[in-house]
Amino acid sequence: MEQELRNKVKEAAREYYKEVFGKKRKFDYIPPSGKLLDEEELLNMIDASLDMWLTAGRFNKEFEQKFAKYLGVKYALSTNSGSSANLLALSALTSHKLGERRLKKGDEVISVAAGFPTTINPILQQGLVPVFVDCEIGTYNIDAEKIEEAITPKTKAIFLAHTLGNSYDLDKIMALAEKYNLWVIEDSCDALGGEYKGKKIGTIGHIGTFSFYPAHHLTMGEGGAVVTNDPQLYKIIMSFRDWGRDCCCPPGKDGVCGKRFTQQLGNLPYGYDHKYTYSHIGFNLKITDWQAALGCSQIGKLDRFLEIRRRNAQLLTEKLQDLKDYLILPIIKDGVKPSWFGYLISVKEDAPFTKQKLVEYLENNGIGTRQLFAGNILRQPMFVDDEQVQFRIGASKLLTSKDLNEDWYKKLPNTDFIMNNTFWVGTFPALGEEEITRISNTIHDFVKGNV
Repeated sequence: MEQELRNKVKEAAREYYKEVFGKKRKFDYIPPSGKLLDEEELLNMIDASLDMWLTAGRFNKEFEQKFAKYLGVKYALSTNSGSSANLLALSALTSHKLGERRLKKGDEVISVAAGFPTTINPILQQGLVPVFVDCEIGTYNIDAEKIEEAITPKTKAIFLAHTLGNSYDLDKIMALAEKYNLWVIEDSCDALGGEYKGKKIGTIGHIGTFSFYPAHHLTMGEGGAVVTNDPQLYKIIMSFRDWGRDCCCPPGKDGVCGKRFTQQLGNLPYGYDHKYTYSHIGFNLKITDWQAALGCSQIGKLDRFLEIRRRNAQLLTEKLQDLKDYLILPIIKDGVKPSWFGYLISVKEDAPFTKQKLVEYLENNGIGTRQLFAGNILRQPMFVDDEQVQFRIGASKLLTSKDLNEDWYKKLPNTDFIMNNTFWVGTFPALGEEEITRISNTIHDFVKGNV
């Protein structure tokens, strides 16, 4: 009877979806990003609702297993956002359980200033020092040739995002990590499904992070994941995610660890309930089963989504080739298979128009655009207005906002170029050849009118 009633509810929902959402979407305004959902996602969320299980449950377990299998990693942990995934990854490296390899306050982490702030924020939130290295134009990733000169005895980790799904030089970075005994976190929030020499992005460093926001390659609405092949890091990340708890028992389950009343930890009495024993100063960053149910449906469509994104990027490259006197199109290095979160375009410095003018024209003509997030994060108020924030630029001394001036910004020339000259348009899978052609035609119309 229960299954029969459940099926009736789902059949009604299927009819609702077809009536309300079943028509092909037409774009008056072509957004730079977006989600692609169908009735399967709706039915999964209703299935989770009918369970009346309000936190992570059977769908979450299924999603974590499917996600780990897709990436080819041993461990995947869901969390409530990609930003939280980054926070968990960096926080895990501060764990006392890592002994001499733990990150301590004042230690340094190599990163870049061109990107999204939640790659940098956890470094600052844990009392660490970000060290900014300049980027390449075309890939918009870190210039791996400049990393080594920025490393000091205080450098303990490299924490970098793969820019819009296009991988950085992981061979060089992992070689440096081995040489200097550094941790590597791959921020793959914008790069799910991308590959580097046949391996999935996010699986080559010590920890990988992912986002499932609606703009991303698959969505849970809000959501993210942390992956690793290291069993110790897996347990530490889980602890930080789940209040800092020492126990690995999932919500609503007792005795999974087999040690609930048989340990003496800290200065607690012997046998104190392991479910209420805390080994880290953690958070509560779990997801709900509704989100996981959405993810379980989306992950089965991920390869198709990626195929469309790659096709859209290739179409843009083909259609914009004749404008290369004025525009810099994305560069793909040997061994890299991008997953194209979006399509980055830079206006050359000697072009007879500016990025600002081009972006305004596109927006006024129904083409959505985005900046490369913070542009140069060192020019953002979070750095300029806060004198307590400490950082380094390349091989510089320790700096604060009091030191920032144009001479220091000149140490990151490509980062400033990205801020001033670079933007991106959409490749997400709801877009087809018609929309991509419209994006190209609109760019061409602008260039013809300004050359």
